[in-house]
Amino acid sequence: MGRRMRLEPHLEVDELERRYRAAKEPHERSWWQILWLLAKGQTATAAAVAESTGYSRYWIGQLVRRYNTAGPQAMHNRQDTHAHRPALLLSPEQLAELAEAVRGPAPEGEYWLGRRVAAWMSHKLGRPISVYLGWAYLVRLDGKRRKPRPRPRHVLADPEQQAACKKTSAHSSRRLRPPSPTPRSSSGPSMSIGSA
Repeated sequence: MGRRMRLEPHLEVDELERRYRAAKEPHERSWWQILWLLAKGQTATAAAVAESTGYSRYWIGQLVRRYNTAGPQAMHNRQDTHAHRPALLLSPEQLAELAEAVRGPAPEGEYWLGRRVAAWMSHKLGRPISVYLGWAYLVRLDGKRRKPRPRPRHVLADPEQQAACKKTSAHSSRRLRPPSPTPRSSSGPSMSIGSA
């Protein structure tokens, strides 16, 4: 017979059953079921609970350890939370303020750039922010769709000469070029298959 598992009394048995029945996320539902079965005392060993739920004894022990140390708030599926990512530097209010600022004209220039966003964030947060992080926030706010820079205009160029150049270059590209000769094999004289 396996070792009996002990649950910390964070929640009553009825509350564990209620959370098990109310859980919408499949993993969390199974976890609450495991805790409920262990708290009921009918199947208080990991082997018995593993038999009825299909989870391994090791994973049941991990769930019990997590519940005992962190309580009910630890029984959330963290698969999609990306817990490895750092928290956002800007609060939701500051992020909304930055989004509004990016929609308007940029200070000291025509366009919002990563360094301008970083300077804005540095001013709001009171600490230096890297240009790369400024660019990441700009992309997050859909700031990468900016107007392209205009093509440079040469001051010394004559508009008539430019127009003439465009006309002649358009005609020259339309001219048919003579077809290039097919490359010959250098392995020997050409032979006809039908002359054998």
